[in-house]
Amino acid sequence: MEKDYQLRGKLRNNIPLSGYTTWRVGGPADRIYQPADLQDLANFIAGLPVTEPLLWIGLGSNLLIRDGGFRGTVIAFYGALAESELLSATRVQIGTGLSCARLARFLSRHKLTGGEFFSGIPGTIGGALATNAGAFGGQTWELVTEVTTMDRQGQLHQRTPADYQISYREIRLKNNCPEEWFVAACLQFQPATDDFGTERIRVLLNQRAQTQPIGKASAGSTFRNPPGDYAGRLIEASGLKGFCIGGACVSEIHANFIINTGNAQAADIENLIQHIHERVIKLHGVQLIPEVHIVGVG
Repeated sequence: MEKDYQLRGKLRNNIPLSGYTTWRVGGPADRIYQPADLQDLANFIAGLPVTEPLLWIGLGSNLLIRDGGFRGTVIAFYGALAESELLSATRVQIGTGLSCARLARFLSRHKLTGGEFFSGIPGTIGGALATNAGAFGGQTWELVTEVTTMDRQGQLHQRTPADYQISYREIRLKNNCPEEWFVAACLQFQPATDDFGTERIRVLLNQRAQTQPIGKASAGSTFRNPPGDYAGRLIEASGLKGFCIGGACVSEIHANFIINTGNAQAADIENLIQHIHERVIKLHGVQLIPEVHIVGVG
């Protein structure tokens, strides 16, 4: 990797990715880079071969990395691009390495409402943008006014929602544009009165604690909800609550969560995902679409 600049981030080789995902599984990556800041990231990306496979990881939720790991470079951006700034009374500029939970708290402090649902998303803003993540009835791209992206040459682009095809848990650039990654976003909120936002977050977090396996090694919801129904209901109706393959088990609290009970391999989780998929088709005729992204080699 030839370069005429001094790296200021941290570059490491052959690092297990189990420590970078909320499922706590995954084999090694060839390289992991944790950038110092946006300019450092741009310099690093520009110095990579154009054919180098890239995987961007925030908090590692919504992600299953196979036991063979990832042949390429992982960009671990959580915390590196984590700024949050008020641009006006209701517009916020956010770095995509900021966690969704921290954004919710930022909004509460500044008495802004409309983004309380971010408190229920266990990932970063970058991941929320890439998947149009949502919780408690809210979705990320309902609030986006502009994003900043980075391409394979390390160049930045300003884009608006009109540049994307946006749907439930899916977002993609129009016109077959080359791949870009989110590095910042502007979101629009509404002014709140008194402590409305703080109280709303408290209620939502309490609801989440009662209905989801908080504190367990999971990746959030495993499958997207099919139109007019809920993946968790279909999985539970298939008799799969508590069903295990190896160390991977369907949660007894919420059937759309798969838990690593402590000794699961990525293969156990992937096999359980496939078993759930086949069982629900057989019993209900519904094809569940995974919400988690599965990458790497077996």
